[in-house]
Amino acid sequence: MTAPPDLPGDAARHRPWPLCRRCCGIALDMGSARTRVWIAGKGTVVDVPTVTFPGTGAIHPVQRGTIVDAPGCARMLQRLLGHRLPRFTRPMVIVTTSVLDGVAHRTRARDAVEVLRPRSVLTVPSARSIALAADADMSRPLVVVDIGAHLTEAVLLCDGAVTDAHRTAVGTSDLGETTTPEQIVEAVVAMLTAIRRHDRTSRTAGALRRGILLAGGGALRPEITYALTARLKAPLRMVPAPHTAAVRGAARLLQAAHTHPEVRLTDPRGRTHTARADAHPAPP
Repeated sequence: MTAPPDLPGDAARHRPWPLCRRCCGIALDMGSARTRVWIAGKGTVVDVPTVTFPGTGAIHPVQRGTIVDAPGCARMLQRLLGHRLPRFTRPMVIVTTSVLDGVAHRTRARDAVEVLRPRSVLTVPSARSIALAADADMSRPLVVVDIGAHLTEAVLLCDGAVTDAHRTAVGTSDLGETTTPEQIVEAVVAMLTAIRRHDRTSRTAGALRRGILLAGGGALRPEITYALTARLKAPLRMVPAPHTAAVRGAARLLQAAHTHPEVRLTDPRGRTHTARADAHPAPP
């Protein structure tokens, strides 16, 4: 099939998407425990453990929210998606990232995604992606708490941008003999207390009164959510299907990003141009 010719000016930027097989889009959430992928026109097509098998046993290329083995992630993505993408496709890819992982992590994520031959790559903080999935009003301050398998984050968003963030290397997979639900609750309370202490305005207090947006697998654990409500004395707003909220929010951003002129940049040699969907604060 021959694609219609490029349209001039604004008409080209706002044409329907995807226009053809080569205009594929991928939303990707590579977590410490599970990798989830959304492909335009197909929905969430992959929800599997984040693990590779290079021949020496299982290896986990993402640990505590950080990519420690970019080639391993690339092998995993090739195995999971290589046969699912149309031939010669150059997908637009949006990757969710932990807020405090910094430039090095985003570089490793981009390197891993190169195996998919993307035409453009964007990264988005998981907290903002979660807010998008919840259809939250980001014109007002918003607190997002993401309790994952190996990492817990508390983030303050103002006008959709990350204003403050804290993380703790503990999650639901640690629950057992050495970690209790109460310890995760204490970690969340400590992070929110730090955010409120650092905020010299009323934004955090207002966001807490609105209710904390809760996502991640921990949102499905009543022993955590009930204790959080009691300790914080603030309402909790559960994101629907909280364990997949990050990839679903990235999918919504993917559809919007296609019309943005900055992410359509490609040169005649097909080099990938990378942009960020939102600013990430540098790690402390």
